[in-house]
Amino acid sequence: MARVAGRSCIVTGAAQGIGRAIGEALLAEGAHVCFADINADKVQEVADTNAARAAGADAMVTYAAVDVTDREQVRAMIAHTVDRFGRLDVKFNNAGVNKPMNFLDVTEDNWNFIMGINGLGCLIGMQEAARQMISQGSGGKIVNTASIASRQGFGNVAPYCASKWAVVSLTQSGARDLAAHNITVTGFAPGVVATEMWEQVDQDLMAIGAAERPGQAMEEFSAEILKGRVAQPEDITGTTTFLASRDSDYMTGQIIMIDGGMTLV
Repeated sequence: MARVAGRSCIVTGAAQGIGRAIGEALLAEGAHVCFADINADKVQEVADTNAARAAGADAMVTYAAVDVTDREQVRAMIAHTVDRFGRLDVKFNNAGVNKPMNFLDVTEDNWNFIMGINGLGCLIGMQEAARQMISQGSGGKIVNTASIASRQGFGNVAPYCASKWAVVSLTQSGARDLAAHNITVTGFAPGVVATEMWEQVDQDLMAIGAAERPGQAMEEFSAEILKGRVAQPEDITGTTTFLASRDSDYMTGQIIMIDGGMTLV
């Protein structure tokens, strides 16, 4: 299949985990992909690896080092992508962080760190992508990464839950405001996914006394998954490629749950 052939895409948080998988799946179906991440060395390595895989194909690859909370860096990333690919068709606001803390121990620094990247970073990414798409005059697609934590609160991760509820609200507000420009805004909500982020969360939960041994947190979360297993990043990409494709042109303002049946809403 080539559902996204020729489309110019940016994926933030693409140095690892879900973001990398999203970018690689888009590339496999013919999209031009800018892998973007705050970790410059790692995202360059990812881009170089995928450029080698795409050699001889029509798809193109580039990368950008970006702090998604810095508007000028976001603008530079978009300008680089447009310079390389000619336009911007799809923007994935996927960069995100978590740092578990017991509810009564949550600090302003913890709140601002998580809300800054997950909330403000999403807003800035949406705004600057939309400005580029409007200037092109042919619409586009913005896709935001939410979470099961956008549908209910969980212990020890209150700021993360709040930040992902913010992503849902931004998706809905953006969909309303940008529809006149033929820009759709959608999102997806993963559940428990076996990524480097979950490995770090596992360690953090042990550090604050919320788990006693490695893997305990993932096991306990996974017990509620109807599919009976945690997701791999590749379980997410069928949906994300759909959201980047013309197949989803009549969808906007919606969040698709991809959690194996963990949260039924």
